[in-house]
Amino acid sequence: MKRRIVSAALSMVLAASLSFAQQAGDKSNQRIQKEVRHELIMLPYLGVFDNLAYRVDGSTVTLMGQVTRPTLKSDAERVVKGIEGVDKVDNQIEVLPPSSMDDQLRRRLYRAIYGYPSLQKYALGVQQPIRIIVKSGRVTLEGVVDNEADKNAAGIRANGVPGIFSVTNNLQVVKS
Repeated sequence: MKRRIVSAALSMVLAASLSFAQQAGDKSNQRIQKEVRHELIMLPYLGVFDNLAYRVDGSTVTLMGQVTRPTLKSDAERVVKGIEGVDKVDNQIEVLPPSSMDDQLRRRLYRAIYGYPSLQKYALGVQQPIRIIVKSGRVTLEGVVDNEADKNAAGIRANGVPGIFSVTNNLQVVKS
């Protein structure tokens, strides 16, 4: 009988400590996510033609996305490695191939999207929320907008730029 009580008490303590460890892990995960986001958006050469994303699994951070500069890929990895609690960084960021045609498309897309009156509000601030990714004439719009109409307007404006093979509109609508 005494053995069962001790065993039951030990099970309860173990379950409570696992629950506490999980809550502490969740808080640590949230802190790491917040710091990774902050470090990535503070990168000095991150621009509207770059898209960075990440996933946090415990002490491992996986970096994803596309960038126009190879140095941005290495800078992102470096700043994330410096975050307390991050033991490993899996850098899966794709460096887009240099192309003068893609560069011209980027400029035209920027003017078409951010120059459109209903979308000009997104051009304010340092980090524009609509990311324009161009790879070999194929365009992907990433980021966030306020409503479905803005998402559709950005897609229509991008489709209207000559020289583009396809447009994928991955913009997310964020309710304010």
